Amino acid sequence: MKTTLIAALGLAVLATGAAHAEGQMTHQMKQGEMSATVPAEARFELGALVIENPFSRASLPNQPVGGGFFTVTNTGTEDDRLIAASVAPEMADHMEIHEMAMDGQVMKMRELADGLPIAAGETVQLKPGGYHLMLMGLKQPLVEGETVAVTLTFEKAGSIEVPLAIGAPNAKGGMGHGSAHGQGQMKHGG
Repeated sequence: MKTTLIAALGLAVLATGAAHAEGQMTHQMKQGEMSATVPAEARFELGALVIENPFSRASLPNQPVGGGFFTVTNTGTEDDRLIAASVAPEMADHMEIHEMAMDGQVMKMRELADGLPIAAGETVQLKPGGYHLMLMGLKQPLVEGETVAVTLTFEKAGSIEVPLAIGAPNAKGGMGHGSAHGQGQMKHGG
């Protein structure tokens, strides 16, 4: 029952975020006690994988879950798979990799138990309303203008820590351009 409630709340937050007032993301972010500036076009490389524009959305009061989004391109010749994501235990209970998909007339969110395939030569976008990360059991709010560090683990490329820039509750893209970056070029593997 609790898991269903948390999933329903997460679905509501992810699906209705666009209905909230428009806001702008800032380029100045803090992580813990340290301030850091994340470039407008944040880019991280791990082997053949290029991860761009990672972001999250500010949480609403008492919101138990949060989302994580980014674009990943596999420039290699071998398929890979995002198999796990994690965050510091003081931030959330755990993280899951989810998708949102229509089931008849109902949009449903579900965990991808086998992870998210990243086919060779393709780009996969984790975005509101589609594939995304879920921070389950938030222990502190996601505050606009700050960052939250998450560790992404890929089946072949290994692990990398990536800061998610926290934007407005309705943020639709990574830092900078509001962001259509990567849209229209997405292909989903598997």
